[in-house]
Amino acid sequence: MLTLSAQIRKTFGKKVKNIRQAGLIPAILYGPEIKDFILLEVDYKKFDTIYKEAGESSLVGLEVQGDESGIKGVDFMVLIHNTEKDPLTGDLIHIDFYQPRMGEEIEVKVPLVFEGEALAVKELGGTLVKNISEIEVKALPAKLPKEIIVQVEDLKTFEDRILIKDLLLPEGVKSLKDPEEIVALVVPVEKVEEELEKPIEEKVEEVEKIEKEKKEGKEEEIAGE
Repeated sequence: MLTLSAQIRKTFGKKVKNIRQAGLIPAILYGPEIKDFILLEVDYKKFDTIYKEAGESSLVGLEVQGDESGIKGVDFMVLIHNTEKDPLTGDLIHIDFYQPRMGEEIEVKVPLVFEGEALAVKELGGTLVKNISEIEVKALPAKLPKEIIVQVEDLKTFEDRILIKDLLLPEGVKSLKDPEEIVALVVPVEKVEEELEKPIEEKVEEVEKIEKEKKEGKEEEIAGE
């Protein structure tokens, strides 16, 4: 289990820029069993290392060191629920940690990692089209995978398809997508643009959904900062 240390944060509002200048990232911790948001700060480099290994769908042990708050030394099992980046520099500027109920299944999005080389690309000169880059799954927090591997070697012709139902999911993990939805296929070069246009509407709707959740979930801290 990956673990990360965090400190109780007393700085908020415009003063958080001082935290970032010191190599720290402001964060909040929340969840169904946490009464109020807990303001935190974590080391940028240490978090970056953990984030690359855990992603946003694997549990991380969060050791909070505080003061009179009464939570000093308490370990939280959390998901890196959301990260915010500076639009100009790409640097992380805020983190949301979410503590789920360990005995209840939750729904998260897990990235797909495509491996191998499709024969229809190698031998027929086609182009691999990845219709989706992540899938929504449901599982107990401890069962959630960091990623799901998609092997594309079986795409031997332009008629072959990899569907949601073809994905090898870990035990205890269920996909919430249509099992017949296409994950990947190989198409002739002249049809690439046609295939790439299909998921655009779905992606726009997904972005709008994420932005809405982010606004609602962080309303309290946004008001202060």
